[in-house]
Amino acid sequence: MSRCPLCGEVIKWEDLVEQMLVVDNFQELLKDKDSFLSVLNSFAFKCPKCGEEFYGNNLNQNEASKVFELLNEFNGSIDYENNKVRLKLTNLLALDLMLEEWDKRVKNSR
Repeated sequence: MSRCPLCGEVIKWEDLVEQMLVVDNFQELLKDKDSFLSVLNSFAFKCPKCGEEFYGNNLNQNEASKVFELLNEFNGSIDYENNKVRLKLTNLLALDLMLEEWDKRVKNSR
């Protein structure tokens, strides 16, 4: 899971995406993975624990890619009117990683 590079606190992806909702063309970013990741990498996030700012390039890029996919897979995952992410992205990422690990184990046991 992604952590604040300054204090080490685990940061929820839903909180990070909510911070990004201020980007003018955020809905358009969800149409192109490279654009989304580029903006995410240069975006200045604020840690909810220590309050310090850091850039998105300090986040786990594999997770960021999966977050993009999850946001696109679940229609209505973002409430743009209230600037809220409806999905528990961090929980879905953890589940996704567990399933990938399970698949690897099952394939290796055959």
